[in-house]
Amino acid sequence: MIPIQNLLNRIRWDREFGTGSFEISYEDHEEERLLRVPFHEIVFEEGNRFSFQVQNREGAWVTIPFHRVREVYRNGQLIWQREKQGV
Repeated sequence: MIPIQNLLNRIRWDREFGTGSFEISYEDHEEERLLRVPFHEIVFEEGNRFSFQVQNREGAWVTIPFHRVREVYRNGQLIWQREKQGV
């Protein structure tokens, strides 16, 4: 499986692959569920290789570490999913 950082970079920088509508599903600790956000609403801070930022419902910016990303969708279809870790 491709590392999530590599996939996100490919979406951002590969013009051919990056066409389409992308969404990221991440584990939200406040709502204790997966939240799905459009890729164009994600902010990547230059030089930060560990997280990105999104706005929550109140409009505050929240930092999301890459390890909390669970799924990536392209045009509504699941293209990447983090392997589930067993107990």
